[in-house]
Formats: sequence, C-alpha cells, structure tokens
Amino acid sequence: MSRVGKKVLEIPSGVTVTNNNNTVTVKGPKGELTHTFNPDITINVEDNILTVSRPSDHKEHRALHGTTRSLLGNMVEGVTNGYQKGLELVGVGYRAQKSGNKLILNVGYSHPVEIEPEQGLEVEVPSQTKVIVKGISKERVGALAANIRAVRSPEPYKGKGIRYEGEYVRRKEGKTAK
Repeated sequence: MSRVGKKVLEIPSGVTVTNNNNTVTVKGPKGELTHTFNPDITINVEDNILTVSRPSDHKEHRALHGTTRSLLGNMVEGVTNGYQKGLELVGVGYRAQKSGNKLILNVGYSHPVEIEPEQGLEVEVPSQTKVIVKGISKERVGALAANIRAVRSPEPYKGKGIRYEGEYVRRKEGKTAK
C-alpha cells in the first residue's frame, strides 16, 4: 500500500473541506482551492480527518493513491500558510523592479521583459536582485517561478542568469589557448 496515500490528513481549524463527486473544495484563511480528482479514488472527510483509499492494487490505482493524498495535503497547506518561491538575479546590470502588478526584468536583452502574474499570485521585489513569488497554489507558484527563471536561465560559464534561491550552478571551464 502507498506509504503517502495511507497517511491520514488532519484538517486544521479554520479550514473547511467539501467533497462533491471527487471535486474537492478547500477553503481557508488565505483563500479557496478546487480540484477534481479521479473517480476511482475514494476521498472521505470525517471529524477534521481526511482519508484517501483505492479500490484495487492495479498499477494505475496505486499511483493515483499517493498522488491524490499529496495534492490534497498541498491544497490544505496552501490555504493555511501559502507557498512562496525565491529567485535570485546574478549578473552585472541584472535587476528586477515592480511596476503596479507587473514584474519588469532587465537581464541583458535590448529590451526589458515584462511578466504579469495571473490572478491569485503575487510577486514581491525586496531588492533589485531578488524576486519572491507568493500564492496559495503550489503548482501555480512553481510554474510562475519557472517562467521567470526561463527568461534567462543560469549559464555554466559565468554563472549569470536567474536562479532559484539556493540553487547551485555547476561551473564549466572555458576554452584554453594552445
């Protein structure tokens, strides 16, 4: 049996979970998330405890069991505490600034790159070389952070680019003259 899937999920106070034909809605102090899960997996909510079970030991059901439990855990965590992902800009002249809701990046192109986060996500710029993406959906926060990083991903020769906070960039040695 799935080690992740068989763990029960305790719902903290202030969070309500409703299940309507495997369309689960989680409401909490930070917002509301809704997700539709596979109808083969059974989701039970009783007395602030959420359990996930599967009908058989087929390979597909085993895979869905742990995944469903993990996604539900991420939804509950998101509406209680939220998620954030940090990015660092490394390079001479690389800087970020916020103009209204848009993030403006100057990362070595001939033009500044503007990124507007989708509704429900927030971008903070505490310094010119640091960007923080915040939101309640782990998936959407990670996707926006990946899109920002893809504007100028770190290169291995000089280490310049946009990288995740704490990310290690393996450096390569350049060409040598004979």
